[in-house]
Amino acid sequence: MADDVLLVKELRESTGAGIMDCKRALAEAKGNIGTARDLLRKQGLATAQKKAGRVAKEGQVFSYIHFGGKIGVMVEINCETDFVARNSEFQGFGANVAMQIAAAHPLVVSSENLPAEWLSKEKEIFRDQVKDKPAQIQDKIIQGKIEKQYEDVCLLNQKFIRDDSKLIKDLLTELISKLGENIIIRRFHRFEVGAE
Repeated sequence: MADDVLLVKELRESTGAGIMDCKRALAEAKGNIGTARDLLRKQGLATAQKKAGRVAKEGQVFSYIHFGGKIGVMVEINCETDFVARNSEFQGFGANVAMQIAAAHPLVVSSENLPAEWLSKEKEIFRDQVKDKPAQIQDKIIQGKIEKQYEDVCLLNQKFIRDDSKLIKDLLTELISKLGENIIIRRFHRFEVGAE
């Protein structure tokens, strides 16, 4: 019995899910914490997808200044209600996202925001790199390289600087699941002294 309580506690701390959700996931996973964690992530993703179509017009602008004023970030994160915008978990998420942008220097929020010229240029560079490979696999290699680039330039695809086992989109999904509202990282601006 004590082992069950410890497993629930560990799962709850690592996922942020509710106690009953953790108990159900552990029961379904027959006590395997890794499987239970995966089940909770899938449930969170399903919840987030259901809420994705809802309008998010509330929210807040978060800021972060780093290196004695040399780097600054402003990021707008939207949610459905002012109540959630004032929630401490929403606030913490906003602070972490602003710090992520300062440290990891993404270009856009998601791959959908990348300009067509950027994609064309990257494909051209990668096509030159794979020209000696068999023609039938060149496109697959290029697509793989593009996906890898997304990890650098797209905020949602970046590994979280405080826990590289999670992507920013995983943190967003967890927050949506926990708070029960659609949440969107709308836009950001990163300023660096002396940079273009």
